[in-house]
Amino acid sequence: MKENKNNVSLFISTLPKNIFSGFVVSLIALPLGLGLALASEAPPIAGVIAAIVGGVIVSIFGGSNVTIAGPGNGLVVVLLGAITTLGNGDLYLGYLFTLAAIICAGVLMILIGILRLGTLSDFFPSSAIQGMLAAIGISIFAKQFHVMIANTGIKGDTVSLLSDIPTSIISLYSSFDKSVLIAAIVGIISLLIMVFYGKIRNKYLQLIPAPMWIVLLTVGLSYYYEFFSTDSYPIQEKLLVQIPDKVFSGFPSPDFSMIFQVKFIGVVLAITLISSIESLLSIKAVDKLDPEKRRSNVNRDLTALGVASIVSGFIGGLNVVTVIARSSVNVNNGGSNRSANFFHAVFLVLFVVLFQDQLSRIPLTALAAILVYTGYKLAAPRNLKDVAKIGREQVFIFAATIIATIVTNLITGILVGILTTVLIHFILNKSVMLFARNLIKPNVLMFKEEINGNYFVSVKNFSSFLNYNKLRKKIDTIPESSDAVVDFSLCDFVDYTVQENLIGYQESFKRKGGSLEIIGLDIHKTSSEHPMAIRSLISFSKKSKSSTSLTKRQEGLKMIASDFGWNYNATKDTNCIDLNDFVFFKTKKTSYLHNTIYNNRCSFKISDIEYSEGEFIARKIIRATVLTIKLNTEIPKFTLDREGLLEFIYKFAGFKDIPIEDHPDFSKRFFLLGENPDNIRLFFTDELVLFFESNPYYHIECNGNNLLLMQKERLASIKEVKALLDYGIRLEKIISGIQYGEILLKSLKIKS
Repeated sequence: MKENKNNVSLFISTLPKNIFSGFVVSLIALPLGLGLALASEAPPIAGVIAAIVGGVIVSIFGGSNVTIAGPGNGLVVVLLGAITTLGNGDLYLGYLFTLAAIICAGVLMILIGILRLGTLSDFFPSSAIQGMLAAIGISIFAKQFHVMIANTGIKGDTVSLLSDIPTSIISLYSSFDKSVLIAAIVGIISLLIMVFYGKIRNKYLQLIPAPMWIVLLTVGLSYYYEFFSTDSYPIQEKLLVQIPDKVFSGFPSPDFSMIFQVKFIGVVLAITLISSIESLLSIKAVDKLDPEKRRSNVNRDLTALGVASIVSGFIGGLNVVTVIARSSVNVNNGGSNRSANFFHAVFLVLFVVLFQDQLSRIPLTALAAILVYTGYKLAAPRNLKDVAKIGREQVFIFAATIIATIVTNLITGILVGILTTVLIHFILNKSVMLFARNLIKPNVLMFKEEINGNYFVSVKNFSSFLNYNKLRKKIDTIPESSDAVVDFSLCDFVDYTVQENLIGYQESFKRKGGSLEIIGLDIHKTSSEHPMAIRSLISFSKKSKSSTSLTKRQEGLKMIASDFGWNYNATKDTNCIDLNDFVFFKTKKTSYLHNTIYNNRCSFKISDIEYSEGEFIARKIIRATVLTIKLNTEIPKFTLDREGLLEFIYKFAGFKDIPIEDHPDFSKRFFLLGENPDNIRLFFTDELVLFFESNPYYHIECNGNNLLLMQKERLASIKEVKALLDYGIRLEKIISGIQYGEILLKSLKIKS
């Protein structure tokens, strides 16, 4: 009851900010809704209806917190194709068929949400999704550029529209129609506002978003001609937004007569696919922006979006999706809960009811300019540059998806992107069987470690978009306030999509006070120096990077070395002979050391090591992190470990547990072994015993002149490396302070 009162109190206290944020978002949603509908060849009001319905229904039934719902950029191409093809040239009839398709797609989205299939977004490669978004941007740009310069008569597919841009520009220069020229000038000025608005640093101008400035200026232009000019408004009515006289009456009736036809079913599937992808990507992105770092219930949100799309379709609106741009504006303006989405819908209703005349004064060219800029942002050349940095193979996936999408359709395009990704993975790994053998097998093991309560997730065989869902499910069960380690040391191949998704998890854990570290990628080869480049144990080429391309963990190790004023060496060193002097490695076969941090005197050296249990025990490869310390004096040989952990190995070597008098708790908790029990008891002073009792457990071994420290038979995370170094430095100081020689002499005198 108290918690409910607190929630109500919080809701009321944040209401003013959410009302203001909803108002600001509505200023952007209004022109965008009109523009997206026009770009789809639907009535302009259809986009606003979708925003209103989405804002009301998703704010009530959705599972997200600060997202905004409405018509999306990604659906423009699908809806445009649906309206033009389903109606066989009759745009109004095509619009009615498309409304029916939107309703059917809404039903499918509800099913996706109910069946908890929101995870399907994990099966799309990141570069293919980026390619699809870029293709959508190119298509929007190609269509709307002609409208922006007042050439509304050009039709065709994306390729022909792009090739006709020079013709459209030339025809504008040769045009003597004053209405067309002024409308085109309005469009070009509107585009310039969109481009340069972000560079203006005036805080008062920034209170109003760029799209709303365009609306205000163009509507103001029409009033100038009406009240202050002797000339009539020069822009023809056909180049202005058409708003029905009675917006909220006489809703069009969707036509379901084509419901069993193949092309209708194709449209439904396309709308469902793109709506789901766009919404899931937007929800994931907006969750990262949420100041309170809440995680959305994506399946509940998909269900709400499906319901909203059905309602919108029945009253003549476009389908409803989660939109990233308007959602980010909501967060930036203080929106903190779903009420901002609701208020954005309320303000849209007020705009349509109170300013219907003003909306009909907006030139189509101005709205087209907003969409031209939106299309450019989706397909900007820097996006290709960013993809190329990750690796050349990503460029192939990106380009293949773009070309296939533009030439065919969105569904075919994303399928081509998926197939291209799979084929490239086969080629890079020089194996089809790696994927065929292990695709269905469980490849993720997770457990909570007893020593420090960390969650350890081990991934083997391969990890790509094909099986990332298995890894995601495990990580989702880990409290974000905990410490977790994801180990890829047993993985032959890790793709870009998996690494990109894990970066999002790392940020989420960090915000909640936990940590998620990725280890085991240091031994893999990459084809680029990008930190998220795909990684494989097989060299991609002679130029494959292994030592010069450092992983995030290696960068962290390098930083630790720098903080201590020590040295760092990432390369492999097969000289492991010093480790063979320790009992722990007597029965093991060491392969190499790498990622070594050491001081100038080489008295401290922490390294990653690869070893196996030996030919007679097991051939399993183990990778772990060990610290060796060279001592200035000789001390007794001993091994200290947790009670019961490695008793068998050391008993096999002829050692027995050595109890320490006056420290029964220590003797109970630790297993102490050595060749000379009397000398070991003398060496284990009260100070040393207290140190071991009051610190975390480590496997500690001394061969007389050197110490070996290791906590787990796995690679250590950055956090664990820091803890190991701190532990070792403090232990070395205590051991250096023990006057063992004097203790031994005194003992000999007493005995004599």
